Amino acid sequence: MPDTLAAPHGYEEVIKKSRFVAHACAADSVSAAMEFVAGVADAEATHNCWAYRIGAAYRFSDDGEPGGTAGRPILQAIDGQNLDRVVVVVTRYFGGIKLGAGGLVRAYGGVASSCLRTASRVPIVPRSRWRLDVAFDASGTVHHWMDREGVSKLAERYGPEGVTIEIELADEGAEQRLGMLVNAARGRVKWERAS
Repeated sequence: MPDTLAAPHGYEEVIKKSRFVAHACAADSVSAAMEFVAGVADAEATHNCWAYRIGAAYRFSDDGEPGGTAGRPILQAIDGQNLDRVVVVVTRYFGGIKLGAGGLVRAYGGVASSCLRTASRVPIVPRSRWRLDVAFDASGTVHHWMDREGVSKLAERYGPEGVTIEIELADEGAEQRLGMLVNAARGRVKWERAS
């Protein structure tokens, strides 16, 4: 399984008088990645080149640099380090010396790689969604279990018979953990995988 970043991370390097500043962050969605790009891009800089990888989805931008010299090398840095759910922005402040196509590829790719190599990582834990149908008198037990197990609550709806709670939890051991919840709630909880 690939890793993602534990926290936002930055790295800076000067190459032939141009200053390259990389910012990297975990991103669970395309919208989160694009928000990060917009948040760290510097309008005063010469170029703000970026790439993201979120599962099968990826995108990159050369932001005015010659085609294929910035965004693609940043994406290759992400993929080369077996990272997923990651966005990287490399901002260039031009120092007066042209680097040529090969020099740009090495600069953007190298700065992105160095940024990612020095960042803290965490493994990506596969998670799934579940629907719990809970009798009213068992909802306290369920909420206590969710707090203790670190379960993410996605939605909660009240109906005439009880509460429907949508949760997300780690795939590994999920059914066993849900079985323990049913026992703790004395059978007043039913669960099924949400679509």
